[in-house]
Amino acid sequence: METRLLGRTGLRVGVVGFGAWQLNNPQWGGPDQPESIRLVQAALACGCNFFDTAPGYGEGASETALGQALRGRRDAAVICTKFGHTDEPANDFTVAALRPALEGSLRRLQTEHVDLLLLHNPPAARLDGVQGADLYGALAELQREGKVRWFGASLDHAAELQILARTTPGQAAEILFNAFHQEPAAALAEAHAAGLGVIAKVPFDSGWLSGKYDAGARFTGIRARWTPVQIARRASLVQRLRALLPASVPLAQAALGFILAHREIATVIPGAKTQAQLAANVAAAERPLPAEVVATIRKFWAAEIAGEPLPW
Repeated sequence: METRLLGRTGLRVGVVGFGAWQLNNPQWGGPDQPESIRLVQAALACGCNFFDTAPGYGEGASETALGQALRGRRDAAVICTKFGHTDEPANDFTVAALRPALEGSLRRLQTEHVDLLLLHNPPAARLDGVQGADLYGALAELQREGKVRWFGASLDHAAELQILARTTPGQAAEILFNAFHQEPAAALAEAHAAGLGVIAKVPFDSGWLSGKYDAGARFTGIRARWTPVQIARRASLVQRLRALLPASVPLAQAALGFILAHREIATVIPGAKTQAQLAANVAAAERPLPAEVVATIRKFWAAEIAGEPLPW
């Protein structure tokens, strides 16, 4: 698999990483513990070396499964976890909570350090490097101790990415970016120039850009947030985007290929619940998207979505 440099961290990561929110997480339809371990090990064998998790994923089950799967192979993986959304139903971005939260992640991950620790969609006052100077100072202390190699934030919008690049000592950013959510593209060049390692999250728009949902889809859990009107609109957009693609380019391949066409992005982190899904994600990296298809997707977003953004 192609690798790219993760900003100024010096880490090289496979362009297709592994979103681990689903591991040992039956609540989200994820695989059980044994299959989760097999899935992570298969990802390593495919060249995926970047693994993204968080304490809140499965109330800690994702980190636990990932730690077990990487036992004896820790040096082969780049582990990214987060701080702020806990393994309990609460958020806490205080300095006092930082070290205990990290220690919990380290125990579950069975490691002495994480490669990346990201603030997990922090409020504005905690993201800003001036207002949140105490928090960034605490992160830097953990970095000096060797418990965290690099740190940054997981974000959703261009303005947030600019704040991270302009006001903080952060070294990496995870950003919500896909064919239906292209607004962050405006800040990618600045983030890259600032040395931030940029990771693209939610590449399939929570499943829509994989092609598995249509207007008849109904959801439970976190995805029940979509109203019938929003579901109908997303389904229509999927149909129209698919119609614009060459017959030889499946929708899911176009979704990942579009993101990877942006060279400022080091890796993209689709989830995979099965080894077939994992193989399809990896295969997308082997077939670069033609420039004219990338341009078509950009124009589609500008014409159909930019003026009325889709709620995530």
